[in-house]
Amino acid sequence: MPLTALALILVAALLHAGWNIVAKRADGGPHFALWSALAVSLLWAPLGLWLTWQHAPGFSWREWALILASGLVHVAYFQVLLTGYRRADLTVVYPVARGTGPLVAAAGAVLLLGETLSARGAAGVLGVCAGVFLIAGGPALLARRHAAAQRSRVLAGLRWGGLTGLLIAVYTVIDGYAVKVALISPIVLDYLGNLLRLPVLGPRALADRAGFLAEGRRNWRAVLLMGAVSPLAYVLVLYAVQLAPLSHVAPAREVSMLFAALIGGKLLGEGDRRARLAGAACIALGVMLLAL
Repeated sequence: MPLTALALILVAALLHAGWNIVAKRADGGPHFALWSALAVSLLWAPLGLWLTWQHAPGFSWREWALILASGLVHVAYFQVLLTGYRRADLTVVYPVARGTGPLVAAAGAVLLLGETLSARGAAGVLGVCAGVFLIAGGPALLARRHAAAQRSRVLAGLRWGGLTGLLIAVYTVIDGYAVKVALISPIVLDYLGNLLRLPVLGPRALADRAGFLAEGRRNWRAVLLMGAVSPLAYVLVLYAVQLAPLSHVAPAREVSMLFAALIGGKLLGEGDRRARLAGAACIALGVMLLAL
């Protein structure tokens, strides 16, 4: 992998972990996603609209279909992710979500495409499974030493994190194809996909205007920060995909799990930080082995 691509991935991973922590601390309600989409639409409008003006005239139905598919999957991803953060700990939801995508891809290749796993690939799968086990509480969970409420939060984190990971796998493939094969600008892909979220999320806000306005007043700082940072984190990854194979970039960006497990556990006061950090490290190592 070129050093430029690796540098982009590392910066993106830190930014990605940062905005996920902001989203968790904001504890946003059902309108938080729409406020974030509005912030992206305004803050990135000068660059996004200018690049769209330059590239859109050359788009065929394929490019527009990819942008539409990407936008819809990202809407579902963001909604599921925020729901998980409301119902469970970031240090469970985030690493499970980031580790599920490569694991599902490997299983799908074996079951559907007839591929075989090498010893290194099998070790990668075991690493991901071990990481999920540690994040879920490890031996303490099996021994039922967690309080019932804590067990419930852990299991909720596994469910929502797993669903988030499935959506990550879907949009990773769509967006990778869009920027590598269809040659859509990463900024145009992300910006237009974000604009598509507005009509999808808007009807709920219109039906609950008081709640929508209250959400904006309560979390306007987090909304502005996410509007500025979250697109940058993903655009950097898409540029890295143009420089290196997707099979290398997708696992490499999972280093964001380590940042989230360390920073999130310290800032948010979530328990079992050492076990969860060890679990995140296992998942990161596992997905790296899968990439090889």
